[in-house]
Amino acid sequence: MTRAVMKTQRQGSTPPGKAWPAERLAEARAVIADVAHHSDHLIRLACQVLARHGESDAECREAQVLLLIVDARTPQSHGRHQRPDADDDPEVTS
Repeated sequence: MTRAVMKTQRQGSTPPGKAWPAERLAEARAVIADVAHHSDHLIRLACQVLARHGESDAECREAQVLLLIVDARTPQSHGRHQRPDADDDPEVTS
């Protein structure tokens, strides 16, 4: 591919610095809008994007709340969300 063609492809109709954040926000909103059909990992990622870069305070707060809900319903793995009073040793019954 020649440099002229590459340069033309990079120069889209929108400035490079302005297009990608709007696209990522739109993708995150689409994931949240159809939360039942996406993995928890993808939902978490979308929530993190909206919590940090959402357009309004309400959108950021709602994303944070959904992130808490998804974390609460996800099975505990790798000891990440272990209760402080949990005991790793199996119970011994006699």
